[in-house]
Amino acid sequence: MLTRLFTLLSAVALFAGLAQPSLAQVTLTAPAVPTRTTPDKAYMQKIWTAWATLDPANVAGYYATGPHTFFDIAPVKYNSWAEYDAGVKQVLAGYKSATCTVNDDAVVHPHGDLAWGTATINYQMTAKTGKIEMGAMRWTVVWEKQDGNWLIVHEHVSEPVQ
Repeated sequence: MLTRLFTLLSAVALFAGLAQPSLAQVTLTAPAVPTRTTPDKAYMQKIWTAWATLDPANVAGYYATGPHTFFDIAPVKYNSWAEYDAGVKQVLAGYKSATCTVNDDAVVHPHGDLAWGTATINYQMTAKTGKIEMGAMRWTVVWEKQDGNWLIVHEHVSEPVQ
């Protein structure tokens, strides 16, 4: 009888030990620390590399939805990402390739859940006709941290008058 009781208690203790996570398991499954605390030049370049694909779907994840103002070279102003997406498709339809490079003058100014940045962007775009366009643009951008992501809530892109 004593042997049976000992076997039963050993089995219960073993089962209870297997059901509880070890300290090592708890440590390994702890939440990851976010790698990006604020936007930086590398993040800015990711956005412009996505624009260089000439497909607004590739940059949509960087922009906040809803009523926000985005100033672009053409047609001047969009009142939401939905407008921007629809309008810029028409502008980009005339091109077959592009490259965009964020220059070393890129600066980001964090302020809590907001950050604003400025940079000049060198670009080269090849039209479907074969014409190559090159130049520099100015970029001012405002990000807001929403659900852990830095999303553009305002943007101004312009090109100097030649």
